[in-house]
Amino acid sequence: MDLVTARARAEKLREEINHHSYRYYVLNSPVISDGEFDALVDELRALEAQFPELVTLDSPTQRVGAEPSAGFVKVAHPAPILSLDKATDRAELRAWRTRIAKLLPADTPLSYTVEPNFDGLTVVLHYHAGSLTLGATRGDGHVGENITSNLRTIQSLPLRIPCAPGGPQPPDTLILRGEVLILLRDFETLNQRLLEAGETPFANPRNAAAGSLRQLDPRITAQRPLFLYAYQIVTADGPAPESQWETLAYLKALGFAVAEDVNRRCDSLEAVSDYCAALNARRDSLPYEADGLVIKIDDLPLANGLGTVGGRPRGAIAYKFPPQEATTRLLDVEFSVGRTGVITPTALLEPVSLAGVTVSRASLHNFDLVQERDIRTGDRVVIHRAGDVIPYVVGPIRDLRDGHERPIVPPEVCPSCGEPVAHPEGEVAYLCINAACPAQRVQRLNYFAHVMDIEGLGESTAAQLVEHGLIEDPADLYTLPKEAWLTLEGFADKKAENLLAAIAGSRERPLRRIIAALGIRGVGATVAAVLAAHFGSVAALASAPPESLAAVEGIGPLTAASIRAWFAREHNRRLVAKLQRAGVRLAAERAAPVAGVFTGRTFVITGTLSQPRSEIAAWIESWGGKVTGSVSRKTSYLVAGENPGGAKFNKAQQLGVPIIGEDELRQLAGAT
Repeated sequence: MDLVTARARAEKLREEINHHSYRYYVLNSPVISDGEFDALVDELRALEAQFPELVTLDSPTQRVGAEPSAGFVKVAHPAPILSLDKATDRAELRAWRTRIAKLLPADTPLSYTVEPNFDGLTVVLHYHAGSLTLGATRGDGHVGENITSNLRTIQSLPLRIPCAPGGPQPPDTLILRGEVLILLRDFETLNQRLLEAGETPFANPRNAAAGSLRQLDPRITAQRPLFLYAYQIVTADGPAPESQWETLAYLKALGFAVAEDVNRRCDSLEAVSDYCAALNARRDSLPYEADGLVIKIDDLPLANGLGTVGGRPRGAIAYKFPPQEATTRLLDVEFSVGRTGVITPTALLEPVSLAGVTVSRASLHNFDLVQERDIRTGDRVVIHRAGDVIPYVVGPIRDLRDGHERPIVPPEVCPSCGEPVAHPEGEVAYLCINAACPAQRVQRLNYFAHVMDIEGLGESTAAQLVEHGLIEDPADLYTLPKEAWLTLEGFADKKAENLLAAIAGSRERPLRRIIAALGIRGVGATVAAVLAAHFGSVAALASAPPESLAAVEGIGPLTAASIRAWFAREHNRRLVAKLQRAGVRLAAERAAPVAGVFTGRTFVITGTLSQPRSEIAAWIESWGGKVTGSVSRKTSYLVAGENPGGAKFNKAQQLGVPIIGEDELRQLAGAT
């Protein structure tokens, strides 16, 4: 293919991919399969690899994140990004209407839009000739920070507009305002992933979104499930809608997500007030956190003509929902021990009604947060609860202290086993490092059963096994006789037989599952899959030197050190040996090689494919090929799936290594 033909094809592919991304990530209404979408992306990547001059900043292949930044550059906004006055009830809404009526001709009819007041992070997006060229934080409303590289990783944010074929053509310069947040369902998944990796979860979606956007390494941001809603045109150098309702429709037509589940146009302030009350009643059913609604005069020239007062526009107001916070007394602190030994503080409270439930316990997250916010036993504290999110302590009310409050200090000994507590330098966590700690045994056993999909073995059963002295570590599950199970409360023949069958079946779980189930700090499901694909067996992983571990894409020095430390402990090596004797599969399956098909060819795998990387690697090796973890001049092909690693992808492009998709890989095998 010549360059002219390749350029035309690349432009067509980008148009199709942008359209299908919009339907998938924004409309949640795909019209092609994941495989068909991946094939389009793979074809574009291959074209850009063959013709590097075709790579553009707005290409869908560039969402993986650039190299880490040394810091964020300040940028001035083209117009002030203002905050709003607030109202909390109908009377305050009427007072706002009365104030603006004095500035308008008598009997001026007004219509309004009602939109969610997102609890996220405001961003300003610059598009030139349809392409995203700059994205910045709100900052102080006049100057923000350039976070373009991080924003490019957000799948719902168009890199080029319009997204849909035949959509309206934007003016040459279009600057928008939007909100970056994490949807509640994605927040739960993110925190679960962090917990599985032995890391501290985020307190709330807003903190998670803010922390993700302010990462100096965009590749970290790319791993976070950020979402963007657009809602305002800041400025444009061409025609733009003259009503806010039409603006929302225009933004949607360009390909941006707008909050259609909430947005409404009302022809009277009473209708606005009624709608605010109705939304407050169902606020917990929203897919994101919102602390209220924004009411705007729909006629934009009229609204803008009202000007500002105190740095706030007169033509809009924020209606705040009643708070999901309450105050109560912090009576005491309870310390719990997780499977990795991390000790977590939980506040014991005077019971208080909050968001429809009685709350007597709340999360304190970690000891650094306790110290930073100076939370003490005996304090009157503010607690927050939204929807099904676990209540947490926001902070103390210091003005109500009487001198009897006591600082909360980390325990010196483990609350479960009484052994000394460790606080590794540079880490937030306080740890019990006693491998025989009963609380850790229960949590490790419960976690092992969950990851290995042993149905019927939950935390209560795990606690009984430890309390009865039947289990030293998860490997003992495979040798525990039926008679021992029958001694546990609630177990009869049928339940014991079902559980024994589930345990036996778990012996054949894939290697990535067993690596994750070992409970190594920092090694959750995603990292375990990478390790399984790279090393192929627990034995190879156990003997890998730190430099080999750190060289694997996605494995940083802290995780590499954690892996080495885990295998250095005698009781962990004993666990692996017991699992092997019990018949648990500790290596990836390898089919008999077919000589000559991929013989002499070396492959590197990156991104998410239709199967785990370990299985793709095993398939390649079954055809005689070799799979390595890093790209070099000796690499024959880089097999790239969805969200490929930036380092491998860029290295392959630099060295001219062919980049192929999964379908091309299988075609290559068939054609060889």
